[in-house]
Amino acid sequence: MHEGQLAIIWLLLSTLAFFMLVFGLRYIINKENMAMIEKGLNPKEFANRPAPYKNLKWALLLMGAGIGLFLAYLLDNFALPHRFDGGDNAPIYFSLIAIGAGAGLFGSYRMEKKWWDENKSGK
Repeated sequence: MHEGQLAIIWLLLSTLAFFMLVFGLRYIINKENMAMIEKGLNPKEFANRPAPYKNLKWALLLMGAGIGLFLAYLLDNFALPHRFDGGDNAPIYFSLIAIGAGAGLFGSYRMEKKWWDENKSGK
């Protein structure tokens, strides 16, 4: 196949995949709304509900990823030896970013759970 034919096939497949994604998301949202209506709930009430810990979750996620990236930099430059075959220690960056982000999300979960336990058990 020529490059032009591959580009046309790729364009058609990516367009089809995009529209299937949009249709699938819309279908799932519609099914969710119908299930809420069947249970006697108003879907519009749940669409605008507040998310009080959303900012905390994002803050801790990004702080954890940043701390993981900083630790990976420190380990790469000062603690881990560089390999002689020209390779570097790139996997340490990905792993510590993921570990730091996971720790941030876990911290957010713990804080939110503590708040819910304190405020809901008193009622």
